[in-house]
Amino acid sequence: MEIIMIVLAGILFGFAVYNILQKRLLRIVIGTALLSHAAHLFILTMGKLKRGAAPVLREGAENYSDPLPQALILTSIVISFGVTSLLLVLAYRAVKTNGTDNMEELRGNNHD
Repeated sequence: MEIIMIVLAGILFGFAVYNILQKRLLRIVIGTALLSHAAHLFILTMGKLKRGAAPVLREGAENYSDPLPQALILTSIVISFGVTSLLLVLAYRAVKTNGTDNMEELRGNNHD
């Protein structure tokens, strides 16, 4: 199961880098969101996908799951939601102000 999750995280990382390198602002924002989702899967996989009891230790408990990766992912989801919403607002404002979402036109590097 860990192999499938790592491959999926790698595919998401690849799509994220591809979208971040695009010229359109919306694709860049989508790329950052995909990057954060790939990081969530990677953190979850590094915490080992084992099946066990609840993370509360009782007498005789031998198999239990580690709650730290889930706590880190939950914090990361909240932070990535804030960053994505900020990037969407900034992209919307840039389009409304400049009339385009093309990064080359926003930089002023028109080579026509």
